[in-house]
Parts: sequence; C-alpha cells; structure tokens
Amino acid sequence: MAKAEYNKTHNGSDNNSPQTEELQVGFIGNPNSGKTTLFNAYTGAKLKVANWPGVTVEKKEGVFKSHNHSYKLVDLPGIYSLTSYSIEEKVSRQYILSDDVDVIIDVVDASNLERNLYLTLQLIEIGKPVVLALNMMDIVEERGMEIDLHRMPEMLGIPVIPVSARKKTGLDILMHAVSHHTEIEPENDPIVVYSDLIEDKITKITERLREHNPDIYNPRFYAIKLLEKDPEIMDTCPVDVSDILDKSYETEIIKQKYDFIEEVIEEVLINRQERARRTDKIDRVLTHRIWGMPIFFGIMGLVFLLTFALGDGIKGIFEGWLESLSIWVDSSLSAINAGPILISLIVDGIIAGVGTVLTFLPNIAILFLALAFLEDSGYMARVTYVMNGIMNKIGLSGRAFIPMLLGFGCTVPAIMATRTLENERDRRKTILITPFMSCSAKIPIYVLLSGMFFGKLASLAALSMYIIGLVAGLLTSYAATKVENKIDQLKAPGEKPEVNQLLIELPEYKNPNLYSILIYVWENVKEYLAKAGTTIFVASIILWFILRFSTTGYVEDMSQGFGAAIGRFLVPILEPAGLGFWQISLSLIAGLAAKEVVVSSMGILFGIINIDEAGISTIYQSLEAIGFGPLNAYAMMIFVLFYTPCIATLGVIAKELKSAKWTTFVITFQLAFAWLASVIVYQIFKLILY
Repeated sequence: MAKAEYNKTHNGSDNNSPQTEELQVGFIGNPNSGKTTLFNAYTGAKLKVANWPGVTVEKKEGVFKSHNHSYKLVDLPGIYSLTSYSIEEKVSRQYILSDDVDVIIDVVDASNLERNLYLTLQLIEIGKPVVLALNMMDIVEERGMEIDLHRMPEMLGIPVIPVSARKKTGLDILMHAVSHHTEIEPENDPIVVYSDLIEDKITKITERLREHNPDIYNPRFYAIKLLEKDPEIMDTCPVDVSDILDKSYETEIIKQKYDFIEEVIEEVLINRQERARRTDKIDRVLTHRIWGMPIFFGIMGLVFLLTFALGDGIKGIFEGWLESLSIWVDSSLSAINAGPILISLIVDGIIAGVGTVLTFLPNIAILFLALAFLEDSGYMARVTYVMNGIMNKIGLSGRAFIPMLLGFGCTVPAIMATRTLENERDRRKTILITPFMSCSAKIPIYVLLSGMFFGKLASLAALSMYIIGLVAGLLTSYAATKVENKIDQLKAPGEKPEVNQLLIELPEYKNPNLYSILIYVWENVKEYLAKAGTTIFVASIILWFILRFSTTGYVEDMSQGFGAAIGRFLVPILEPAGLGFWQISLSLIAGLAAKEVVVSSMGILFGIINIDEAGISTIYQSLEAIGFGPLNAYAMMIFVLFYTPCIATLGVIAKELKSAKWTTFVITFQLAFAWLASVIVYQIFKLILY
C-alpha cells in the first residue's frame, strides 16, 4: 500500500445525500476488543477469532447490506495506537489516512476504557468520521459498573453505540449511525486541548502546512504527528519546521491525552471502584512467576492426554468405516473385471494413503477444540506474559511467543503472525524457530509411532516432542542472539544491545463462546480434510506410481520400484540417525509435500489399507522385521519435529522474508538441525541402552 500523502483532500459524501450507494467502513480497535467478532457478525465471514493480538495481520473485506444501503467493510489489524512501529500498525494507519475509507468504526472494549480510548483520540484527530462501538457491555454490568451513554458522546464529539459482538445486539443501530455520520467539519474545536506551549507550536506548524498546500485536509493531525517526530509523516510532509520543532513532544502529547482520558473516565464511568476480582484472583496463580510455566505445561499435558484418550476411542469408528469402504471398493472393482493395476491404485494407493490420514481426524479435532477453549477463555494471552522473562533472556520479546503458540496449530498462519514484530531481526529468528513447534500435521506421525512403540507412555512420548521443540527453538534463538550481539559489538564497540519490551493486553477471563469455538474447530478440520482431498491425494498417487513401477514396468514387489531406489540412495545419510531404511527415507521425502503424507506413505509402503489395531500390528511387525525398534521410532519423531516444513509453509516463509538467501538458509538449517538432533538422540541412547 502506498504511503498516505499529507496533501490529499477529503473525499466525503454529500451532506444532502447521506445514503450513499456504497460506504467504505473501516473496523479498527485494540487487540481483544472483539473487532473481528463484530466484523464476522455483519459479514458472516468465518475468520479465526483468537484471544491474543497478532492474528489479524492483514485487512479482511466483506459486504453488508441493510435498508437499501451497501457497506464495504474492512477488518484492519488490531493495534494500540496509530504510531507506526509494527507492520500491522503501518497497514492500519495507511488505510485510515487514505481516501479509501468513508467512516471509521472504532471497536472499544467497554470494560477497559483507559487502554482503548487512546486509539480513539488519535482516530478523532485524523478528522474523519468516527463511530465508537462500545463492545463487551456485559462485562461492565458484571462488574457492577455503568457507562453514561449521554455524557460520553458529548465529551468525545462522536456517536457512541453500545453493541455486543458475541450476542449480535446493537448491530442495526451501529450501521444506522454510520450511514448518518459520513461528514464532519475538520475545523471544529479539537476534542483534546494540549498545553499552551504545544498548542502554540501546533498553530504555527498548521499555518506552515497551509502555506505549502492550501488544500490540505485537517492539518492539525499532521502538525501533532510532526511534533511527535513521526518518521513516516516527516517523510510525507516536505515542510521545514526545524525552527518550531526543537525536540520530540511525543511523551508530553501522550501524557496529556491520558489526562483527558482520565477526565472522560471520571465523568462517564459510574461505580468505577466496583471491579470484578475473578480475573485478578486467577492470575495470581496462572501468571505466577514460579508456578505459571509449570501450570502451562501441565495444561498442555492434559490437552494431549485427552487427544489420545478420547481421540483413539472415536478413531475406531473411522477405522471401521474405512475398512468397510476398502472391502466394498475392492469387491466392486473385481466384480466389473477391473485390472489388478487399477485395483491396486485405488485400494492400495488412494484409499490406503488418504484413509490412513483421515483416521486421525478425531485426534486433530479434539486438539483444536482444546486450543480453541484456551484461546477464547483468555488464557493463551497469559502464556505470552508468563514466557516474556525467558523470551527476553534469549533476545526476543514475549510477543514473539505468539507465532510460536500459533505454530502448535498450523505453521502457515504462525509465520504470517511474525508481522506483529517490530524488529526485522526478531522476525527472522522467529521464522527460523517457529517450524520447530509441533503443528497439527505432525500429530498423526506422533500418534502412530508412539502408539506402536511406547504403549501407556504414548501421550508422554508425544508431549515430549512439544517440549523438545519449544526448548530447541528457545536455545536456537539464544545462540543466534549471541552471534548477532558479537557482530554488533565488532561494528559498534560499547553500544548496548537493544532491550525487547512487551506490551500486551491481558483480556478478562470469560466463558468461551460455543459458536466461536465450533467455527474455529470446523475451519481447521475443513482445512485438514481439504489437504487430504488435494495434497495427500496427489502425493498418494505419485507415491504409488514410483513404488509400483520400475524400468521394467509394473512390479508386485515394491522393493524393486523407483521409490525403493530413491530411498536406498538416502540410507547411508540417515543411518547414523537410526533411519537407514529405504521405506523410512522415502516416507520422509514424501512428507515434504505435507507432514501427514509420512503416515499415508507408511500405509502404502507396508500394504496397510486401514490403520486399525490389526493394521498397526502389521506395520509394527514389518518394522520389527527390518530392525526398526522404539529407539528408531523416537529418533524418527525427532527428525519429523525439526526437518524442513511442508511446501505451503516454505512458500509463506519465502514471501515473508523476501530474500532467496534467507529462505535457503532457513531450509538448510532446519534440515541439518533435524539430522544432527536425531543422530545425537539415537547415538547417545544406543550407547546407554545397548
């Protein structure tokens, strides 16, 4: 998006025609204010609504029609202010300053006015129509407080509409206010009046801006940003104000804004002293500096225990369906005299490949259900706060833990969430280590291998992958930070490394919304099914062909096919890691398309149509026959944990880094790290156990 030029004129609608054909409406607000939920309520868009900042990293668009009015709605990234430090702040401000937006809907958490109104005041100063959507009024009522809805719009000078994004109340009234608030006069008296010194400088800079461009719209906003020495505004305003601007007045302006906010709070918030104490009481335990982290790992352990205990029970139903389907397809094809090659392709290739992955769907759904519950309750934001101390020690902000947490679901949105990081170095390090988090695609591999080789300790073996991945990521970042600091010291001796600070809002604990949870689970399950129907489907067919064909044509013995030759080529490289088997080598290569393909390829390689109890027993016996035991299985889990992520993730990494050099480094590093880690684990435990 191009920079907003300071000399653009306002493109509002005609006062005599408030009902425009299509209004461009921008949704903006602090993280956790319910902005995306409100956007979904209007558009029906099933976007992920997470409970920490950084999920909505790009604007989302939707159309809403009401009473012959058409509104183009834009959901902007959640931000705390219009000061452009992070990518999300830049995206939001550039859009708000452009002529693309007609009306701004500022979504405010009514239970946390002090924090939210700072952004509101900045939006008002821009001089465009702003409507304040007062969300989460139910929490205000629970606290025994009231908000004076008559006095508040008087003090702010904008419409204030109470809404409930979760209950979908007040939506029509809000859009009615939007349609009738498309014009304001920028020359009206300012809402915030600063000290005499600052106001005098604002007046002088405003006159200078008008001299340079008489058509400038609301020069007061640009004058204030120049006083703050905002880099982007200084670049776009080619006016010499050096004789007026003796220093940055950003700190004084921020303080005086908060002084005004305090006045508003005193006037409009009734029974302010009646605060809900539930969140504070819970936080004393969950965010405790000593117990906070063990509690987090305990909760995640419980999540994986449920994933295995409940998921395996439901999985049996899917296994029965898959077995019946395989038998029916085989008999149907035989009945019409289909050739053995076609039967093998459909039964041994497609059904065995795709079906083995689908049987793990219950485990995936339960995991996402648990994560959605933790997100929507408000707990996941606390994890970032708890981890901030450790993250600072390894050279990252606690905010970098957000993408890492997202990586437990899917690495693609996790990599995109690194846009919330202000420092480019932090972004690169976080992108480097985020794939170390065990995404949902790796779960089928953990479930299969741990279930076969570790019995009652299966859930513990799977959980260890999450802990090892997290620890390895933190240590990698620590080492990278040390190297960076050494290089910086050589370039600028005596200069202290930059200290990372965390600014994150801890939302109120609340009862998770069933609708939001179901949407979140369904979207992830749908993505899993889509992958099974596309990537895994194609990969299964390709794998079947290279296994069943050689230079002599179709072969019954897969060890004679092209695939076996490819796998044997890698055997010497993977042998030190305990993975020197052509079947395992080929499975790992196939996993580059999607990690679930590792499981589907093992089903095809060992002739298993259904990963049920009998199928697992068959694979176990086949692996045992070639000398693949529990230690090999654990080394394979380690390799899968660390090695190069799927093609979709690599594409996002390349897009975010915008550098072929860095992308190549990330791919090479992860592959080398996986090999080295699995070699160390295998060789050390081999010496101990044998």
